[in-house]
Amino acid sequence: MEMQSTPSPTRIIERKLVTIHTPPARPGFLGPDHTARAVIQTGFSESDPFILLMDDRLDKKGGQPVGGPHPHAGFETVTLLLEGTMGDGEHQLKAGDFQMMTAGSGIVHTETIDRDTRMRLLQLWLNLPKKDRWASPRLQDLSAERVPKVVEDGLAIHLYSGSLAGISSPVQNYAPVIIADIRLQPGVTTVQHLPASYTAFLYAIEGSIQVGDDQTLHPDQVGWLNRFAEPVLSELKLTAGASGGRIILYAGQPQGDPIVSHGPFIADSEDDIRRLYTEFRRGKMNHVSSLPDAQKMKY
Repeated sequence: MEMQSTPSPTRIIERKLVTIHTPPARPGFLGPDHTARAVIQTGFSESDPFILLMDDRLDKKGGQPVGGPHPHAGFETVTLLLEGTMGDGEHQLKAGDFQMMTAGSGIVHTETIDRDTRMRLLQLWLNLPKKDRWASPRLQDLSAERVPKVVEDGLAIHLYSGSLAGISSPVQNYAPVIIADIRLQPGVTTVQHLPASYTAFLYAIEGSIQVGDDQTLHPDQVGWLNRFAEPVLSELKLTAGASGGRIILYAGQPQGDPIVSHGPFIADSEDDIRRLYTEFRRGKMNHVSSLPDAQKMKY
């Protein structure tokens, strides 16, 4: 069975896997119940606009609360919760929820876990274009129930950001980026189109997915796609294995500007990094809970 998105009149370039690796699970910073995989293991010039992506798995059983308040600036955190719940009150996320926090000029947020819980989340650091580096902070929440979806025989696409398969996400982007959860039943093939100039990678969650006509991704493997300079569409062919498959697609337009990274901050220079630490120590960064309603969007 084969399903295709709407054909484009422009020339199509085939996307293929050029690198596959399996990021190892390592002890996480939240204690013995936390493991983390660093999904992105390339230099930023190759992963632009993606800075890092962590696959965090927590199975907390008793003990002291973990986490706490911390600052960010100069980029966006993009959180997709795959399992469990996270946070409290109006900021609570459940499985399938998506959140994009624009740290921009600087924001403090709190991630405290004080109860027994089991969760898995993917958290991406997404670069801001240089002209938007110090944008006003904002928070965008997209609930699982309102995620745009394509559901056909053997295919389900949940689109969190950008446009794909004839649908678009309401989430606003500074750097153009597509984030989609793609699920295929056994033996099903889908062909999707994305800009050839986008940096793109696939992270396998369940089952197996063949990319193109040869290489296959298995759970916890990340596969990077070839990239082209031409401003045309590219074709991504995915086929599920005998037990079906599920992958997360990340694709974004490179910004081409170098960055300086230090701790929780991304900047254009070392002077910027020093300024951000000074502002945080002096209490000049507001907490995300104090953002005005105009800077908190719920979809």
